[in-house]
Amino acid sequence: MMRTSRRDKAAPANAPSGGYGQFCPVSMAAEVLCSRWTLILVRELLVGVTRFNDFRRALPRISPALLSKRLKELEAEGIVTRSPTDEAGVYDYTLTEAGKDLWDVVEAMGLWGHRWLERHLSLQNLDPSLLMWDMRRRLNPDPMPSGRKVIQFQYPELPGDKRHYWLVVEEGCDVDLCSVDQGFNVDLYVVTDLRTMTSIWMGLSKLEDELAARKVTLTGDRALQQSMAEWLGLSVFAPVPRMVGGNSASLAG
Repeated sequence: MMRTSRRDKAAPANAPSGGYGQFCPVSMAAEVLCSRWTLILVRELLVGVTRFNDFRRALPRISPALLSKRLKELEAEGIVTRSPTDEAGVYDYTLTEAGKDLWDVVEAMGLWGHRWLERHLSLQNLDPSLLMWDMRRRLNPDPMPSGRKVIQFQYPELPGDKRHYWLVVEEGCDVDLCSVDQGFNVDLYVVTDLRTMTSIWMGLSKLEDELAARKVTLTGDRALQQSMAEWLGLSVFAPVPRMVGGNSASLAG
């Protein structure tokens, strides 16, 4: 019988430190993409985020140091390019062809997660800043009346600094998100709790059902109220049918 030595069991000498040491393309891709925050960062690049501070707003839980490290790693792998801007010390980060080719990978992971993971898992880690940033990005101004429109979201159960957010929709479809009152007249007030609003945005529950259950209260411009289901712009995964059963069939509390 042939014996296997310790050397035979070891990873190849040229395998990346901490890597899998396999020639399989899946394992090689995993070595590049599966470190913490990397795929989430790629997701933001795919939807058009290019500036460091915007990555910070979209990913409020990543430290600046780790964000910088991940961007440098993606650049070194040929997935991202960094270009100087007119502002001193500010760079644009954009995807290379290799990076753009990750669209189907990220989309497939999102589709799988939405379709198969239990609903309560999606609603465990609630984050108002992340939710509002995603809502701002997906908002569709087309159904709104002309002129500047200001929508204030209120989450009464949250601490004061996370309780109020303003979506400011300017003429020309420019949408801004503010966490501090800019002094504009508010056209529509939306009062709800963070769990309910997250559930609506993810497509786990419907706006009309939450309005009927009085978990969402709208006050202000009637046209904005009536068209909210159109301009809200849900998650791209919201229309995907969910395949899990049991606990996913109903939303607790």
